[in-house]
Amino acid sequence: MEIKFTINGEERTEQVKPNQRLLDLIRKDLGLLSAKEGCGKGECGACTVIMNGEPVTSCLVLAAQADGAEILTVEGLAEGDKLHPLQEAFIEAGAVQCGFCIPGCIMTAYCLLKTNSLPTRQEIRTALAGNICRCTGYQKIVDAVQLAADKMAAGGEG
Repeated sequence: MEIKFTINGEERTEQVKPNQRLLDLIRKDLGLLSAKEGCGKGECGACTVIMNGEPVTSCLVLAAQADGAEILTVEGLAEGDKLHPLQEAFIEAGAVQCGFCIPGCIMTAYCLLKTNSLPTRQEIRTALAGNICRCTGYQKIVDAVQLAADKMAAGGEG
């Protein structure tokens, strides 16, 4: 079937199979590799992307469900060579270890900061509860989101 959607600001028309997952469309067909398959069950958050303004685990969404949708991946956050403040904060806070889960964490945090520009550390932890990281112990990830929130509030970016 043919679907039309926008991904990272680019309008696309793609042919998808009825059982094709959004994750496979993004990675295999479009070559956007930030979303990763960790568990394939929607439990780890490594495949998180933003669909119509909400974080979704793309391993559980059928590609056909993206018809008419607006999708954002980590690749769409940067503006040219200029990283998004969240991406910069993850680097600055040392929250990037192996990098497998980080795109999903960034996308979840992006949604949080869109609705709550100055979250508490507990609100950050609650928002990230669906993202599993085996490297950082979460402290640096929470630090990075807090740093980004502070910088964005001070500079008005986001």
